Amino acid sequence: MRPKIPAKLAEAVTESPTQTGAAPRPASPGRPPKRVTMTDVARVAGCSQSTVSVVLNETPGIKISERTRRRVRTAIEELGYEYQRGKPAGRASESRQIAIVFDQMATSPEAVISMDGAREAAWQSGHVVCAFQTFNDPVMEPRTLEAVLHNQVDAIVYATIMTRKVTLPTVLDPNSKSRAGVPVVLLNCYAEHTPFPTVLPGEVAGGHRATDALLAAGHRRIAHITGEMWMDAAKDRLKGYRQALATADIPYDPALVREGNWQPSAGYQCTNELLDLPEPPTAIFCSNDRMAIGCYEALKERGLKIPRDMSVIGYDDEEVARHLTPPLTTLVLPHREMGRWAVEHALAPLPPGRCRTTKLECPLIERESIAPPAGG
Repeated sequence: MRPKIPAKLAEAVTESPTQTGAAPRPASPGRPPKRVTMTDVARVAGCSQSTVSVVLNETPGIKISERTRRRVRTAIEELGYEYQRGKPAGRASESRQIAIVFDQMATSPEAVISMDGAREAAWQSGHVVCAFQTFNDPVMEPRTLEAVLHNQVDAIVYATIMTRKVTLPTVLDPNSKSRAGVPVVLLNCYAEHTPFPTVLPGEVAGGHRATDALLAAGHRRIAHITGEMWMDAAKDRLKGYRQALATADIPYDPALVREGNWQPSAGYQCTNELLDLPEPPTAIFCSNDRMAIGCYEALKERGLKIPRDMSVIGYDDEEVARHLTPPLTTLVLPHREMGRWAVEHALAPLPPGRCRTTKLECPLIERESIAPPAGG
């Protein structure tokens, strides 16, 4: 079914949601409008970001129906999405390369999504993107960076798959005499006392936004299934959950929080534990979509309907989320936008002392898994 594109949708995405997770509002006079992203286009066109990318780049050899192409082009026009293909490269003597150095690439699609965003930004200035994987190996990571510098790259994006604190290699350490003399940006990771631009997902705001979506539906007894609590993402999403409850004057109840491990089996087990409470929740915020799958199974085994008897929200917007019954409301991690941001700030570095950590919002994808509580 072709999604309806509201005539005023371009206005609805001109301003980022607030930290409290409020719905987007038209930009106020004097405030810079929010950049329309490929995520926005995909959401309005009712397709994946990969489909939007194929249509934009006119990728040969891939068959996409003309109906889908029209839907994507209509969404681009309605939203005012700006896209440029790569400009011609500079002089032959110039490197025109940007290196992205990941700790891991093969284990997760997030690296590929970040790279695609980086490519979009790099091509606008005629740069190519080269990717490297180091596994943080104490011997091979320095060698990899030496090879990168030997290629005379114009910038280095140092990236991790899991959001975490890092110790920068000596060649990138700003306090080292042997530091590389090229711009460096940190992507999805951070370091102490670094002068480098740093971009991270806004996980606290994301946890707040997810909980707010359930509060807005009228829920007051909201459970949260976390990820492994040694991870920044799990801690920050829980922090956002607690902040949203506090904002709504709802006391935090530790009995409603269960620690999972990001896998469907944890969602299944934790949901059963929550349902066995003397006063079960009316809504569950799962810290990722995989645990939401297990949550769905546990609820269905108990004969409970989603969202009639229990509302559920996930996180990550994995492909499976839209195919669950009912389709899962969730949040998108902004990996593509982070990749773009990293390259843009690598090519236009800020003066020393002005580099700050930037956190990009995790947009809410509203589907059919949330409704007012039964009897509410």
